[in-house]
Amino acid sequence: MIKKSMKMMAVIFASSILFTSCYSYTSVVGNGAQGDSQTTERNDYLIFGLAEVGVSDSKKMAEGAENYTVNTRQTFVNGLLFAITFGIYTPTTTTVTK
Repeated sequence: MIKKSMKMMAVIFASSILFTSCYSYTSVVGNGAQGDSQTTERNDYLIFGLAEVGVSDSKKMAEGAENYTVNTRQTFVNGLLFAITFGIYTPTTTTVTK
C-alpha cells in the first residue's frame, strides 16, 4: 500500500515538473516600441513570488520615453533556479524596448 502511494506521488511530482512552462506577459505603453533599444533587469521574489526582494521599475528603465513595450517573462534559467530552490527563490526578467 505504501509502495503504491509513493509511486503515485512520484508520478504526480514528475508530471508537475514536466508540464510547467515559462510564462510571459507584455504591456504596451503609448504606441509601443519605436526602435530596438532594449534594457533588461531581473526581478527577485521569495516564497513562490509572494514576497518582493528586488523589482525593476519599467518607467525608470524607459528613461522618460513615452512609447515603449514592457515584456516580463520567466526564462528557462529563471525556472531552473525556481526548481532548484523549491520555490523559495522566484526570479523573473523584465525587458523594456524603446
